[in-house]
Amino acid sequence: MFYRTVLLLVCSNVFMTLAWYHHLKNENWPLWKAIILSWLIAFFEYSLAVPANRLGQQTGANLFQLKITQEVITLGVFTIYAVAFANNAFHWKYLVSFALLLGAVYFVFADIK
Repeated sequence: MFYRTVLLLVCSNVFMTLAWYHHLKNENWPLWKAIILSWLIAFFEYSLAVPANRLGQQTGANLFQLKITQEVITLGVFTIYAVAFANNAFHWKYLVSFALLLGAVYFVFADIK
């Protein structure tokens, strides 16, 4: 059932990434307009993130596991956005950073006593 949490977090992070970064493509917008649009988009992000975390906790995940999962998903969604839509170059050092984060995922879910 944890896959439902992951799916909701992926969808949530698509909205979050748009809310946080898409307005940068329209730098001529007044700041107030970017803020209002970002908050409107963030409503949908929260509408998915809150149930994702509740569902994740109900399936047995603890808060650390939920947070690390959310961060890895955030970086994955952000990477796709940054490269495909914002035309930022991808550098090998980002792969190294992501590998270290996957290490964090391993340790947070590992049954080490």
